[in-house]
Amino acid sequence: MALRPLALPRQLVRPAARTPLLSQTPRHHLATAVPPVTQDATSSKGPTAMVFLNMGGPSTTSEVEDFLSRLFADGDLIPLGRFQSYIGPLIAKRRTPKIQKQYADIGGGSPIRKWSEYQCEEMCKVLDKINPESAPHKPYVAFRYANPLTEEMYTRLLDDGFGRGKGGRAVAFTQYPQYSCSTTGSSLNELWKWQTRLEGKRGGNETSAGSIDWSVIDRWPTHPGLVEAFARNIEDQLKTYPEDRRSGVVLLFSAHSLPMSVVNRGDPYPAEVAATVHAVMQRLNFSNPYRLSWQSQVGPSAWLGAQTSDTVQEFVKRGQSDIVLVPIAFTSDHIETLYELDLEVMEEANSPGVKRAESLNDSPVFIQALADVARDHLQKGERCSKQMTLRCQGCKSERCLEQKKFFAGEQASSLVL
Repeated sequence: MALRPLALPRQLVRPAARTPLLSQTPRHHLATAVPPVTQDATSSKGPTAMVFLNMGGPSTTSEVEDFLSRLFADGDLIPLGRFQSYIGPLIAKRRTPKIQKQYADIGGGSPIRKWSEYQCEEMCKVLDKINPESAPHKPYVAFRYANPLTEEMYTRLLDDGFGRGKGGRAVAFTQYPQYSCSTTGSSLNELWKWQTRLEGKRGGNETSAGSIDWSVIDRWPTHPGLVEAFARNIEDQLKTYPEDRRSGVVLLFSAHSLPMSVVNRGDPYPAEVAATVHAVMQRLNFSNPYRLSWQSQVGPSAWLGAQTSDTVQEFVKRGQSDIVLVPIAFTSDHIETLYELDLEVMEEANSPGVKRAESLNDSPVFIQALADVARDHLQKGERCSKQMTLRCQGCKSERCLEQKKFFAGEQASSLVL
């Protein structure tokens, strides 16, 4: 499906209705035009397919209902019990008008596809130079709930000469730096499903001869390049405060929340997000007070807290009105940053001291970090991390078990528990 360009300048693009207080403060956080990309593969023994995995987002408001239907049908992300296939579409239909308005307020759609494609292609250009033995590196994006969907990406891989008896190497590179069964795990479940359908032998999960050789970059929460990219964006925002107030600004790291049923099952995500936060604060020499909060709770069930919106409100009530929001689990702008943080949390705070650090988007430091992560993975020759071989302590999913065995490979599948 063709993308409708988001006609948004680099400067702030605001909805019509804004509070007078915030309208005085220039911002740079809404969807922006993505710089053009030119591929510069040096070529040698490749090609290697580099597949970015992410949740995705609707590129136009007309795609919102399909996006929500897929999202609420995914029990890995939002567990709704045995009636999920019935309840999920109802929730999606009911929420569609509200979410369509939110996307309209940030320019008519999510920029996550544009940023993901840009980041992947730019990373491949760097990777061709720093790891020429696996070049050329070919960029692909696979979204869980929006175009391009996983099955679309897999078909492209096959059409481009991977698999179908020709073999070839592909790396599934999660764009969730911190692993969760509800995000990376769900994306890998979907990838494994389509691998089985399109390349698996009938009657089992064995791969056919000449199928794609997969490996996975399944987490990278404390990679030095990722930490550096976050730290620099925080430092840039801190410089906007008067020097005498700068060290007292609270850094409020915010990540997408999880249902407590998922947390209590043993999901590693909260610990890995906390590890990223601690690594960033180490890089900043613990220059400021900081906290970690959680956002994007959906539905009446218990979710991991404290909630970001509540945290900001409480700080402001107590007189702490200098706060920098840091989206620590997101690798580019999308609705959780552009709408939820910028147009809900910040406007409700009604304080000019509440600001947000830039998202990673087109950060050269971040692009280099992506390439470094990929190069290290390719040179180590690992199928996945050792952490991925462990299921959550309370996991009962046979699909998760089989998916992990597949990506771990024949030699490491016996480690999958």
